[in-house]
Amino acid sequence: MAFVTTLATAFALVLAQVTFANAQNRPATFADLAEQVSPSVVNITTSTTIAGRTGPQGLVPEGSPFEDFFNDLDRGPGQGQRRSSALGSGFVISEDGFIVTNNHVIEGADEILIEFYPGGEPGVPAELIGTDPNTDIAVLKVDLDGLPFVEFGDSTAEGSRVGDWVMAMGNPLGQGFSVSAGIVSARDRALSGTYDDYIQTDAAINRGNSGGPLFNMVGEVIGVNTAILSPNGGSIGIGFAMSSAVVTNVVDQLIEFGETRRGWLGVRIQDVTPDMVEAIEGLDLARGALVTDVPAGPAENAGMLAGDVILNFDGIEIEDTRELVRIVGNSPVGKEVPVAVLRDGDMEDLIVVLGRRETSEAVAFPASTEEEAAPEQSEILGLTLSEITPDLTDQFSLSVDTGLVITAINPDSEAASKGLLEGDVITEAGQEPVASVSDLEERIEAATEAGRKSLLLLVRRGGDPRFVALVLEE
Repeated sequence: MAFVTTLATAFALVLAQVTFANAQNRPATFADLAEQVSPSVVNITTSTTIAGRTGPQGLVPEGSPFEDFFNDLDRGPGQGQRRSSALGSGFVISEDGFIVTNNHVIEGADEILIEFYPGGEPGVPAELIGTDPNTDIAVLKVDLDGLPFVEFGDSTAEGSRVGDWVMAMGNPLGQGFSVSAGIVSARDRALSGTYDDYIQTDAAINRGNSGGPLFNMVGEVIGVNTAILSPNGGSIGIGFAMSSAVVTNVVDQLIEFGETRRGWLGVRIQDVTPDMVEAIEGLDLARGALVTDVPAGPAENAGMLAGDVILNFDGIEIEDTRELVRIVGNSPVGKEVPVAVLRDGDMEDLIVVLGRRETSEAVAFPASTEEEAAPEQSEILGLTLSEITPDLTDQFSLSVDTGLVITAINPDSEAASKGLLEGDVITEAGQEPVASVSDLEERIEAATEAGRKSLLLLVRRGGDPRFVALVLEE
């Protein structure tokens, strides 16, 4: 009995020690950290001359997911020309005066003034070095030396785990320097941008915090506070900071070149959906990036083809298109990159020399028009199909001269639920070209004989291709 009591006592002591150790991991105060990094955080005031009565300046573009989030305070009514001010935050990253903030804080500004932490320099003019609207990042420069600065930290899953403590600093609602604390609530959040990689936090972020730093517990910047999700414009504990993994590369390029220079693969891609797996030979899971178009450029030079599934880029396994776009964009222009693709059930190893997205993408993929409606001939898989004729080319403004035009669609069919429209053109089936209805029927027959339950179609709308898998009829 005494032995049992001794064991119970020992267990209670161990449990108390573990509990105490866990409690010790919680910061008793953020005061030391705030004192350490505060001199590197700045308030930003911008001024813009505007004509006539207009909406607040310094807001993100209309229609952006950030539109209702934050940035900042238009001052005063008025007719004719007037000055409009906006407020935001930023942080110093070098002793010679480079400052990081959000693009939407300084966008369109005629004058940018920097206010340093109380006791520091007030109202210092800043020069705009460069901006990147894609990640909402801007770099400024002040003509001062010997400034206290902060460094970027590790925002990856290993360095910034969900549940880790974080601290935000900035100028909320124009109230001046302010500190808030919380945890990493989630990672890898995407709002709408191509390169989105946001850290979600419940640290209080409000209008005016835009561009301010999100710190880890050793005073490193792991994110740039950019947006909040809120029904009323105030913090409800759902804030977003662009991860340092994205920001550091952008900042380095803006300082060196005054602009971004992102790697470019030169393909159109789409995600592989679960219903496509059965139709793609050799694929076991819905993963990778499915190539829908390969114009003249790096990928074509390397031998990549429409229908290839990119599974590995530069040694990194690719889960989806978002991951591929981000990795390619962060790769240096001109780099030789090994790319592994799945083609006709076999793996192919290619070497791609990356181009530059900013100068090449618009040339390779000129803007195309989307079309709509009208009917005609031969029903397959819920689609009424016709070979391309001059009349149909005029009617739908077709940009291809070979394939099958969808002239009508059964609204109850799977094809309709997959988003196919009249005027779309099927140019491949089972990753083979189709120019006639008989070609499509042969592809369906071959897929059925091979025991496949679905058929992969390459569909073009305007100049934009995408793959769609349709279940074969029993």
